[in-house]
Amino acid sequence: MTPTKFLVLVYRMPTKPTAGRVAVWRLLKKAGAVYLQDSVCVFPDLTRVRRELEPVLERIDDKNGSYHLLPLRKLGTEEAEKIVALFRDQASKHYLEIVEDCEVNFVKEIEFEHFRQNYTYEEAEEIRMEFEKLCTWFDRVRDRDWFDAPHRTEARDWLKRCERMLEGFEAKVFERHGKGEAKDGDAKTRLRALPSVHEGAAANEA
Repeated sequence: MTPTKFLVLVYRMPTKPTAGRVAVWRLLKKAGAVYLQDSVCVFPDLTRVRRELEPVLERIDDKNGSYHLLPLRKLGTEEAEKIVALFRDQASKHYLEIVEDCEVNFVKEIEFEHFRQNYTYEEAEEIRMEFEKLCTWFDRVRDRDWFDAPHRTEARDWLKRCERMLEGFEAKVFERHGKGEAKDGDAKTRLRALPSVHEGAAANEA
């Protein structure tokens, strides 16, 4: 369901120490905020968003800050479109960052390890961890993509491509070490099953 109402958060934090201000900013961005200007941000007015904001607002209070959380009920069409565009642009940029990370870092890393023929369990596990981080990042962005931003499908397709490359690399590892060094069962256990990007996407959209 596409949100039609919004919240605006106006807050103030002590200038010192800066760590408190940065921590609040990070938490608000993690919750999906888009900033209109310094210390003024907007969220969709959703129950789960309000729930996520509660500990952030408590943190502002604990750090001797202040805030106003105000509902925006009657936005004109033009203003509503501006706010929606901010959310779409933010999510779209994150999707493109995921694409870039897949293309520039993940794919190149696997190609390099193939070139070195570095087919070890340790390397496979390290690459798997990087892939899982990308999947977690995608899930987090998609969970905050309230307005169907561009490049979501592109990011998901790159994750699927990375998944196939990872599976191919793991197959090489099993081919090399599954004979002799380890029993089949041991090798399969060490190369544990990876949650499918397809399954993750389907679960998010359910």
